[in-house]
Amino acid sequence: MKHVSYADKTVFLDDETADVLLEYAGLLAAQQSGDTVTVRAIGQDGNEVEATFVLNMATNMVAESTDSDVAPPSNEVAVEYMQEKISLIRTPPPAQPLDDAAIPSGWHGFGDEA
Repeated sequence: MKHVSYADKTVFLDDETADVLLEYAGLLAAQQSGDTVTVRAIGQDGNEVEATFVLNMATNMVAESTDSDVAPPSNEVAVEYMQEKISLIRTPPPAQPLDDAAIPSGWHGFGDEA
């Protein structure tokens, strides 16, 4: 389990979620992009919470290991979502040619002479 600090708040996340969240945040910052991710966590009061992280170039977040015996909730769906996005950032799909029919008529330089 890891202790994640973000925007003056602290939550406890399972290791995989914390690691993927930080990796995704770093890649989004490098791409000058952003996203929001909601995960289930243990709050400072020890109760289960849903935490939504806004990830962008200004994100300041740190994850520290902890030896707490509390079992954090799992986040399979959020982790899968972030891993898919990470994969798209690292290996974007190849560019596809645009079908001429998809270009509206009247756009100068795209098949219409002005």
